[in-house]
Amino acid sequence: MELRQLRYFVAVAEELNFGRAAERLHIAGPSLSQQIKALERDLKVRLFDRDRRSVTLTATGAALLPHVRTLVDQADELRRRAAGMSTSEPVRIGYVNWCPADWAERAAGVAQLRVDTWVMPSHTQAARVSEGSLDLAICWVQTTDLAAFSLDAHLIAVDPLDALSVGSDTSPVEAKDTVVLLDADKASWSSWNRYGEQFAEDTGARVVRIDDGGVTGQAFFEHVRRLRRPVLTNPKGHNTPEPKDLVRRPVVHPTPLWTWSLVWRRGEDDAAVRAVIDAFTRGSGDPDLDDETAWLPAADPYRRRRDHQRRRDERG
Repeated sequence: MELRQLRYFVAVAEELNFGRAAERLHIAGPSLSQQIKALERDLKVRLFDRDRRSVTLTATGAALLPHVRTLVDQADELRRRAAGMSTSEPVRIGYVNWCPADWAERAAGVAQLRVDTWVMPSHTQAARVSEGSLDLAICWVQTTDLAAFSLDAHLIAVDPLDALSVGSDTSPVEAKDTVVLLDADKASWSSWNRYGEQFAEDTGARVVRIDDGGVTGQAFFEHVRRLRRPVLTNPKGHNTPEPKDLVRRPVVHPTPLWTWSLVWRRGEDDAAVRAVIDAFTRGSGDPDLDDETAWLPAADPYRRRRDHQRRRDERG
């Protein structure tokens, strides 16, 4: 019996779904199932009743769950004390629109997290890390931002952007046939405007300048209706359900990618912050940037790595 298996048991018990639990734990579904079976063999009890449609705790599993939670909590506290972090200040972390659902769990045992509720644009969050009001942030950055703010970054997620269009046609749309909305409010949309300008310059997409904040939300939907052309979606509203008269269409030739980075101060020497960085980046692997038809801005921190990988594959 291993501590990680106990963590897996708690996750499955809370989700009652092996797929969601595996995603939360960042492991493969079959591997999670095998670990639960191994734990059941070690304990000589059945913890879950499962079939193709549902997962439920057995009576034994339900009875053991609070004790397992206590063991996991005690193990985390022991690790904090061993690392001398039990009395350290919480690590302050901010984000823009997206963050891992399990980040507090991933940092458990190394530091306490304080998730900042002041959700601000990417360039603002990067500046707050630089000035010290945040320790970490999840945001979009370019190499110029990292240099200006003296930050380091690690890629943690990639969003392919699509387009929203009037009608029922959901077929792919060429990048050159899309519209990019750029807002006059640079304090709110500086990062998006930089991204959109570069995308339009590289692909021939049409730029439409607005001043009503209609990069997302209902105002965005009205712009799509008014323009009657596919409009590139902003990642901040990427998961917003569209009205019934509008449809999402994949963008191709090329497909625009938006990268999310974990950023921190260059030369960071706080042990708790470094421990959280390690917890967020260790063993997670790199999101896929290998799509040959994908587009990244020239100053994207990960474009050089993607291009290097392509050249190596071509020589290969």
